[in-house]
Amino acid sequence: MSLLRQPLLLLARSEQVKKLVTTMPVSSAVVASYVPGESTEEAVDATAALVDDGLTVTLDHLGEDTLDIDQANATVAAYLELLDQLAARGLARKAEVSVKLSAIGQALPESAGHGGGEKIALENARAICRAARNAGTTVTIDMEDHTTTDSTLSILTELRQDFPETGAVVQAYLKRTEEDCRRLAIQGSRVRLCKGAYNEPEEVAFQDKLEVDKSYVRCLKVLLRGGGYPMIATHDPRMIAIASSIAADAGREKGTYEFQMLFGIRPAEQKRLAAAGETVRVYLPYGQEWYGYLMRRLAERPQNLSFFVKSLVSKK
Repeated sequence: MSLLRQPLLLLARSEQVKKLVTTMPVSSAVVASYVPGESTEEAVDATAALVDDGLTVTLDHLGEDTLDIDQANATVAAYLELLDQLAARGLARKAEVSVKLSAIGQALPESAGHGGGEKIALENARAICRAARNAGTTVTIDMEDHTTTDSTLSILTELRQDFPETGAVVQAYLKRTEEDCRRLAIQGSRVRLCKGAYNEPEEVAFQDKLEVDKSYVRCLKVLLRGGGYPMIATHDPRMIAIASSIAADAGREKGTYEFQMLFGIRPAEQKRLAAAGETVRVYLPYGQEWYGYLMRRLAERPQNLSFFVKSLVSKK
């Protein structure tokens, strides 16, 4: 992996650097290339533009690791407002939402009441899933660092009792993920496969890029040959080509799986795949808590760091 990756991921947790970076306006060129805005209206406008280009969307209201129940409740409220606006604009059929459980209470201590973090996150996720269903769309539960994987999958299992359409996320750099894919690749199960963007120890995660790629391909085979609906999250041209080949070999028709890419990354390729008849979903983050997300994107693409540093020192 890049020598810059680990330092950048450590910076994602640095309160001092965060304080410096978050004084920048969200309209700065670097941030805006990854996050289209802070408000619900800006996010919905960006969604409408992507849909007009023949793409579908999943929206993430940015925020994570909250230890404040009021903040968790505010995040839920933001999702409910977002879903209302998507429905009002006629976009819900083309746009779903992605939710990080840590942003809606997963890490809250027992002292927070209501049964502690997992129970709070489950109830909050249920509220979002209910609103999504009423709006005519779905929810995908994002995966975070490995310490939350079991908790997240447990909450997902509970959610799927009432909302079986709820999507899962798995990360190919974790050594456990191929087996998780085998459990999740069942009829009706929506599963997003990504490579992973957290700083994980070698005991649980592959550290070498080639090993991560090999794991990704093994997981692709499980998901595309299984009974669920794979959501293939990658910008890597090789992985896209491999996924298309596996899908064809498995007898998969276009529309029985989808490709996913981040907002602002390879937009021409997003449109090319969509024009070829593939379902392409753009992961669109928005909100004020963009710092950690931005740092993980820089870690994935360290060549962007020079542009980011220039924006920090610019007087303009």
